[in-house]
Amino acid sequence: MTAHADPPGPASRRWSALDTAAGGLALDLGLYAAATVFAAITAATSTLPPHRGWGAIATIGYALATLAATTQLLARRRNPGSTLAGLPARWTVTALTWATTALLPVVVQSVQRAGGRTDRAQEEVIVVEHAGARLAEHGTPYLGPDAIAALPPGEQLLGYTPYQPGMALFGLPRAAVDAWWTDARVWFAVVTALVLAALVTTLRTAGGPTTPRRTAAVLRAVQAATVLPVCALTLATGGDDLPVLALCLLALALAAADRPGRAGLAVGAAGALKLFAWPVAIVLVCWAATRRAAGRTALGALGLPVLALVPVLLVDRDALVENVLRFPLGHGLVTSPAQSPFPGHLIAETLPAGRAVAAALLVAVGLAIAVRLLRRPPRTAVATAAICGYGLLAAILLMPSTRFGYLLYPVALLVLAPALTLTGTPTRDTGIPAFPATARRDAAEGRTPEE
Repeated sequence: MTAHADPPGPASRRWSALDTAAGGLALDLGLYAAATVFAAITAATSTLPPHRGWGAIATIGYALATLAATTQLLARRRNPGSTLAGLPARWTVTALTWATTALLPVVVQSVQRAGGRTDRAQEEVIVVEHAGARLAEHGTPYLGPDAIAALPPGEQLLGYTPYQPGMALFGLPRAAVDAWWTDARVWFAVVTALVLAALVTTLRTAGGPTTPRRTAAVLRAVQAATVLPVCALTLATGGDDLPVLALCLLALALAAADRPGRAGLAVGAAGALKLFAWPVAIVLVCWAATRRAAGRTALGALGLPVLALVPVLLVDRDALVENVLRFPLGHGLVTSPAQSPFPGHLIAETLPAGRAVAAALLVAVGLAIAVRLLRRPPRTAVATAAICGYGLLAAILLMPSTRFGYLLYPVALLVLAPALTLTGTPTRDTGIPAFPATARRDAAEGRTPEE
């Protein structure tokens, strides 16, 4: 038996019409053309040297992709069945675009940095590599508050590691060998590519035979996590968010394939790297509870992050609290530089008691989502992805300290949803749909199971 998704609503129908126009090539062309402009503006105007370096290379990559998409559109107009305009060709253009706009800049900036350029990496790259060195030497990636206070004022920010302990693993290669290929971004890219390959394999093989419609939806999800400028720029200059994002997407794909245990392991691995994955883990556990698999999912989703925290907690509890709790909450020795002009930041900076107001709004959104999860937990992967995407979007917009680059999380999660909708979700029991009584009640009330 298969659990079907909701009938498409107006927003879904509008997205579907845009996504499928000219066989998907119209949106491809729009994406690549807009990305070309974005990269060119970044190269010309950014105040951050790594961003300018990325823009100089990515502009060429996106321009070539725009030319390729234009050629594909013309070929389709002349012959709708042309292989040049088919899905394999679109996959090829996407892969080449990611190689030229993300992977190539990673290699170029890593080589330049190894050659002595100190302006070819954002602070998070240095932070992760220092965390790896401390992990190898002291058993914890974190400096204690006294050690951070002893640093010169200009270096105290780099003394913080506001990530979960697993992120330090990406810094271990640099701790062992000082070479361009031990740059943390190189390993961020390697892990991201491997996880996305697993994502594509999972969605292509889950829920019955592959169809062009499903393959096109999977392609669009991959584009959102790779060639979208916010993702390519982030990977090339900092990169720590991309493995986290890829693991969250893989977890949702595994949920769509009805593999709750593996979904928990994937999102748990993401949670061991960064706190951003924890809300996704919670929503996934709620989804698993509707399938009587909450224990299996929680074992990985919550167990892996806890397992990563225990050793460093035993080594230096104060250092862990200072880096993972006090600093992100704005109570560290220095303030986070994450200050994109989103509503939460503007409220915090302009209104009387603005930080309290922004915090109250953030808590209110969190409570609203919690009530929704308790009253109507998501019963499909697509509903789970939607809750995660809109929830993270609201949180990013309302946090007093945030970054523009964090938008890659909600964008990729929401774009992934159509691919999950097209994936069947077979039950694993006797062939009877899960929770038939609940399904009958929903039908009687005029709701579909995903609502």
